[in-house]
Amino acid sequence: MNFNNQLKRIRESNGLTQEQLAKILNVSRQSISSWEVGRNFPDLEMIVIISKEFSISLDQLIMGDKKMEKKLIEDGNKTKKARMNIISGILFLIGGSLFLIYSLTKPTVLPNGMLHEPYFFLIPLGYLFLFTSLIFLIVSFILKKEKRTR
Repeated sequence: MNFNNQLKRIRESNGLTQEQLAKILNVSRQSISSWEVGRNFPDLEMIVIISKEFSISLDQLIMGDKKMEKKLIEDGNKTKKARMNIISGILFLIGGSLFLIYSLTKPTVLPNGMLHEPYFFLIPLGYLFLFTSLIFLIVSFILKKEKRTR
């Protein structure tokens, strides 16, 4: 059974109108109508809410509907890619910040003639963060390409 038919069956078996279901789920009546005719699908969070609200397993709610399965997989991939990009950006900023901090420190020459650089360790750490950021970007790019070839 398709998700849209399953949702309509659940709504009707509970004696609810589209308007009443919309109030329960905190969405518009148009959203419910759109889901029931198969024009759109709810996001994963809403599917979980529907499942909990009507005490139906996620398997019962979505399995059998290939479009819904495909949408859930695509949503999961988009979420993974977004996380990878955010992590990559954060690592890049940390690496850049470490280089900036190092550049603002002044090395000093000690009385015994030795050079003292108090934050010399920031350079390898900066490279480590930048390199890790690059790895996350590459993995994100590979995931994107992999999705296209499927």
